[in-house]
Amino acid sequence: MTTAEPKLLSRLARIEGQVRGVIRMVEEERYCIDVLTQIAAIKAALTRVEAEVLKGHADHCVAHAIKSGNARDQKEKFDELVELFSRYGK
Repeated sequence: MTTAEPKLLSRLARIEGQVRGVIRMVEEERYCIDVLTQIAAIKAALTRVEAEVLKGHADHCVAHAIKSGNARDQKEKFDELVELFSRYGK
């Protein structure tokens, strides 16, 4: 377990709570703008988690592949990143 994992798990638990809150808001037929505001907050929180996971991948997995000197592993990690970024570019 990396030192970042407890932080990520905590953030994800908060997001889970936010999603449950939005469910309650919809069930209670709360004002649409309030629901949309909460959804925007959830999306922003997920974006931060996503960035942390990507940073962790680069710091650990990609860095390990580079240090290993294994050309196949390096290419695999590079290809993963290219694929990931190409999906986000759409």
